[in-house]
Amino acid sequence: MLTRQRTRRRLLALVLLLLVVAPSLIGCVRVRASITVSPDDRVSGQIVAAAIPRDDDDKGPQLLNNLPFAQKVAVSEYSRDDYVGSQAVFSDLTFAELPQLASMSRDAAGVDISLRRAGDLVILEGRADLTTLSDPEADVSLSVAFPGEVTSTNGDQISSSVVEWKMRPGVVSTMNAQARYTDPSARSFTGAAIWLGIASLLVAAAVGWLAYANRDQSPKPGDMQDPAHQP
Repeated sequence: MLTRQRTRRRLLALVLLLLVVAPSLIGCVRVRASITVSPDDRVSGQIVAAAIPRDDDDKGPQLLNNLPFAQKVAVSEYSRDDYVGSQAVFSDLTFAELPQLASMSRDAAGVDISLRRAGDLVILEGRADLTTLSDPEADVSLSVAFPGEVTSTNGDQISSSVVEWKMRPGVVSTMNAQARYTDPSARSFTGAAIWLGIASLLVAAAVGWLAYANRDQSPKPGDMQDPAHQP
């Protein structure tokens, strides 16, 4: 009987120890991504991956710049509000390059974000599998700013052109949004057509002026002569 009581006390002490230590072993997680889409369909922004360190040697999550477009991404250390880790700042990415940012961390295997264009609509689609993240206090968010009006989304619309998603740990979250703004290729074509039209008018005007200036002004047979010069 005494042995059972001691065993129960040890088990209770172990459970209490785990409850106290587990949060420090898991560490609170902070993953924040912000994206800005330009009118030319280019993407810039930053990614922060950080956690509360377990000890003095813990540097937190580390993002690796092993991307084929490494010159467009700068990775640095992150330390703020007792969180440590790394952050990546990127600029001038194409829509095709954006999904490749997930390869900067092996823990991002369940994250997929893509942008595509359909006429004057730009469509964002994303998926974040956080089923392996058990920390209920985890701070995981995505913010996207478009250069035009957001017409539909399942996120929180901060303004007419900015959408934010806050993902819940332990579940799979989906993200979608649509924004309307002119296709840059169509805009370039329109601009080129306007300049071509202006250039054509200028050339036509120049040719007309030259033709008028160089016209033959010599007297023609049959022209009336001045009576003072008549015999």
